[in-house]
Amino acid sequence: MSKNKIGTLEAIALILSALAPFTVISISRTFINELKSSALLNIIYISIICTLIIYFIYVLFKNFPGFDIIDISNYIGGSIFKNIIGFVFIAYFIITSAMLLRNFCEGLKVIYYPYTDITYIILLFIITITIANKLGFDSTIKTTTLIFPFLLVSILLLFIGNLSNFSFEKMFPFMGDGFKKTFILGLSNIGSFTGITYIYFIPPLLKKPEQFKKICLLSIILSSFFILICVATLLFMFPIYINTDEIMPLFSVSRNIEFGNFFQRFESLFLLIWSISFCCYLSISLKFANCIFCKIYNLSDASQTIDIISILTFVIALLPHNYSISYFFETYIYRFITIGIIFLGICILLLSNYKKKKVGE
Repeated sequence: MSKNKIGTLEAIALILSALAPFTVISISRTFINELKSSALLNIIYISIICTLIIYFIYVLFKNFPGFDIIDISNYIGGSIFKNIIGFVFIAYFIITSAMLLRNFCEGLKVIYYPYTDITYIILLFIITITIANKLGFDSTIKTTTLIFPFLLVSILLLFIGNLSNFSFEKMFPFMGDGFKKTFILGLSNIGSFTGITYIYFIPPLLKKPEQFKKICLLSIILSSFFILICVATLLFMFPIYINTDEIMPLFSVSRNIEFGNFFQRFESLFLLIWSISFCCYLSISLKFANCIFCKIYNLSDASQTIDIISILTFVIALLPHNYSISYFFETYIYRFITIGIIFLGICILLLSNYKKKKVGE
């Protein structure tokens, strides 16, 4: 994927890049609309489960140092099985990236460009990520590592800057609509931790493979903290149900931040940071899709197919006729697809470990 290996901090930033756009656009609103006052409890619960899942993935990877999930698929079932799994991951990365891009651009259109055709806004992002991927994966990783601290600070400022506007009683009753809604139906929020899907491709990229465990656990901890702060900010600020017409509710929250008379109107700066983070996410996802495609067809030069992947993403992003369709996908479908991909990877790892143990016997 990259001739140069990446360090521990870069790997953590790469994994977290998958979470940021989904959180900023809608996941925080979805948590509150579905779980109401028990949203914070559910995040803690899901974070513990995802920590166990990611540790289990780490343990299963230990027998295959330097392998990614595509290499392991080849070990299990040869080139045919590798190709099938490869195309599943390609479809996942391209379709989800395209739909999230559509939603993010819908938000930009409403906020800043109400008279601009959505096609041109999407095209601007597609051109940007195509150029970024042609410049090389290393530049994207370094940009992601640089921008993520700013993204985290922006979310913390949203929370701290609105403390005076919070109504903390909204976290009660702590169990919300009850045990079943919080702990059973709420399991669907495992799909909010989308960075787990990136972990399947991290091992071959690492400078220090022995840091893989640390990367996995720190990524989940930071992801949990990131989601918790975003959801808490909205929960304490908004009514218990956030209307679907409220595009990018975190942006609405940012308009209330003021630090004296000289530091006001932070929302434009926040949106710039979020836009750069979103470009990093798109670049990484499409780079993974492109590299999987090249691995399937044994192409030595990944730059040959970047344009095709970008055009396909652009076309898919234009398919929804309106915001309601892309919103439905992101809210009700995306998380379940992600859960499916996570457990598909776990099944592949289990089969590979079983085969290796059987061969060893």
